[in-house]
Amino acid sequence: MSKIINEGLDYHDMVGQIEPVVSVDEYKAKMGKDSEVVTLSFILNSKSAAQDLVQWLEVGYDWVMDASVSTGEYKPGQWLVFAEMKRRSSVPKRICELLEDLYTLTDRKADQYKIKVDDKEYVADPEILNDVIITSPLLYKEKIKQEKELNEYRTMANLKAVSLYEEDTYIKDLKAIARI
Repeated sequence: MSKIINEGLDYHDMVGQIEPVVSVDEYKAKMGKDSEVVTLSFILNSKSAAQDLVQWLEVGYDWVMDASVSTGEYKPGQWLVFAEMKRRSSVPKRICELLEDLYTLTDRKADQYKIKVDDKEYVADPEILNDVIITSPLLYKEKIKQEKELNEYRTMANLKAVSLYEEDTYIKDLKAIARI
């Protein structure tokens, strides 16, 4: 007789495991072009909780294209979970929906999270997020084009150019291995 193992997440299983900050587009997309994919990142306080969250995201949301755990620790004892979705006008609403659903696991309400966009933090409100998250691939491409032009002026003025992307953990890991 085979033994059936039924593991899953139960009510409040992740209390204290997910930090109350969700970053938007801080890391590069792996499932497509950054202009077409929004990347969310969560900080978790254990690798097993991170793996559970990945499973929960992939099974629970058909609009989550991919979810994964960072290859290494973000900080000692902390792991990143990445979730990717298509860059569409529904993104702000979906982020808030996801955070509302997380209440069953974390006992933290959606309004207790901060949404980090371009190094600024916002409340989890679809109307506010709609104003700060680029939800159109075309607008994203235009923003990058403008930043490239501004960087040219910054360089001419001997000012520091603004990075147009954040290195993801994969690139950071490769650089660490190569010692560069």
